[in-house]
Amino acid sequence: MDGRPFFVMTDPGCFDVSYRINPWMDPDAWTPDDAAAACAGSAKLRQALEVAGARVEVIGAVRGLPDLVFPANAAVVLNGKVLLARFRHPERQGEEAIFRSVFQRLKARGYVREIVDLSDGLFHEGAGDAIWDHDRGFFWGGYGPRSSRGALSVVRKTFGREVVPLQLATEAFYHLDTCFCPLAGGQLLYYPAAFTADALATIHERVPEHQRIEATSDEAAALCVNAVNLGSTVIMARAPDTLRQKLNSRGYELIEVDLAPFIRSGGAAYCMTLRLDRTSLPAASILAAE
Repeated sequence: MDGRPFFVMTDPGCFDVSYRINPWMDPDAWTPDDAAAACAGSAKLRQALEVAGARVEVIGAVRGLPDLVFPANAAVVLNGKVLLARFRHPERQGEEAIFRSVFQRLKARGYVREIVDLSDGLFHEGAGDAIWDHDRGFFWGGYGPRSSRGALSVVRKTFGREVVPLQLATEAFYHLDTCFCPLAGGQLLYYPAAFTADALATIHERVPEHQRIEATSDEAAALCVNAVNLGSTVIMARAPDTLRQKLNSRGYELIEVDLAPFIRSGGAAYCMTLRLDRTSLPAASILAAE
């Protein structure tokens, strides 16, 4: 690592909406124009990340695996350790072998220290349902539509960090990253209607009111909560004016990208990336552990 945030993205050359595993997806509405727009949107997202100071590595597309463009679901990564995902829907299970190969190559190059498999009988869809909160030093763990609650204990054991469970209440917001985004400085952008009453109570207990930024239904429907945060910069899909004003007033600068084709599959900026350099320890401590 060279000190820059390091992300993996996927070439969108084989992306389409050809099946339906969430309410956003409508295969009958997909057109060749959408495919061209997806390639343009992915390129602009990569450019936005690089402008914000990140390094991006792009893996190859695979025909028949359109959702490979959402590598956030591939694994949970912290301190160079990778916990591989296991997908609930058969349509995505072919991605598992592809991402395993990607992480094995990254390990051979020194970017990954260890690769861990999920326990049998459990589902967990990676960083989409295990979001690292750097300021608080723990994972927020989503479960329900895609990931098993029992998998959260595997995340805790693998990384040795607390995992705070949050049950998701709707099929539309099927991963935690679609409705929940910790921001630098301890702020939290989230969509309350996506959570059960118990999960909301947990959020309110852990995050004081002055640090909570509630997204409206229109803001959530634009999949803007599915954002990438780098310091004071937030990279997201095109935002309603209301959300732009909320974040600007808190000191965040937005970089907006047209990700409409990916939103039609239920994903946006965060889903389209997987960050590999997240740490819970000072760099010297990580090196000493190797």
